[in-house]
Amino acid sequence: MRALRTSPERFDGLPGYPFAPRYVDIGDFEGGHLRVHYVDEGQSDAPVVLLMHGEPSWSYLYRTMIPVLAAAGFRCIAPDLVGFGKSDKPTEQSDYSYARHVSWMAQVVFGHLDLRSITLFGQDWGALIGLRLVAQEPDRFARVAIGNGGMPVGDRAPTDAFLAWQRFARESPGFQIGRIVSNGCVNPLDPAVVAAYDAPFPDETYTAGARVFPSLVPTSTDDPASADNAAAWDVLRRFHRPFLLAFSDSDPITKGGERIFLREVPGCDGQVHVTIAGGGHFLQEDCGTELADVLVEFARTAA
Repeated sequence: MRALRTSPERFDGLPGYPFAPRYVDIGDFEGGHLRVHYVDEGQSDAPVVLLMHGEPSWSYLYRTMIPVLAAAGFRCIAPDLVGFGKSDKPTEQSDYSYARHVSWMAQVVFGHLDLRSITLFGQDWGALIGLRLVAQEPDRFARVAIGNGGMPVGDRAPTDAFLAWQRFARESPGFQIGRIVSNGCVNPLDPAVVAAYDAPFPDETYTAGARVFPSLVPTSTDDPASADNAAAWDVLRRFHRPFLLAFSDSDPITKGGERIFLREVPGCDGQVHVTIAGGGHFLQEDCGTELADVLVEFARTAA
């Protein structure tokens, strides 16, 4: 597997992102290795909050939340998925699959970091991958929070808008990551922040992972990930630990996505679920401090 590594100079001076880089080498499942970057802030022996990003962002998405969580006494782990951020970027779209993303993150979270008593927050693909990690080793997770995310099995027809997004991601001549993130926010991003989301991708050869991600979402039960997601749902239906929903009010992509969790996951019962006002798809950008405060309260009180 051929992979590219973004030059560290691309990340110099990013606004609001002073965190020291940390890296781990993992197997790529083709006999080689990939380097994965993660943020690790807060006391090493503090309770862990695992922050999982989605498409096409990276750990920069959590820059305003990490200081709030660390100041409240938590250890924040925010990995960059393979193909994103400071992590290595395989160059072929065929190098990526849903199963590989789950296994790559399992090597980091379970194998290298050996995290336990985890509070997970997942958004977008951070939910699709994070919930599979929960299903794989549920005893490692003390509680789970999901915002603007889900774990489809492909039993519902995708919308025309989503199919168009898949085609655009695969085929468009240009794929401007920073603009895509900004368009997913209620409040347009500052140009310097847009540039920070573009930083991992010096040119189109680095974007294979970002481009293929929408096509990895199961849209039929024939999808290779459908059975694995269905099996993960079976685990979640027996998950009685606290499970919080913190969706935003202005995300047309995941609007109403909290209902299946409320119906199927017993850990949702008795929780004070919240709707984050004024947040778009990337609610971490629009309402990061408010969302961090919600997670602090959840991690402190839900047991």
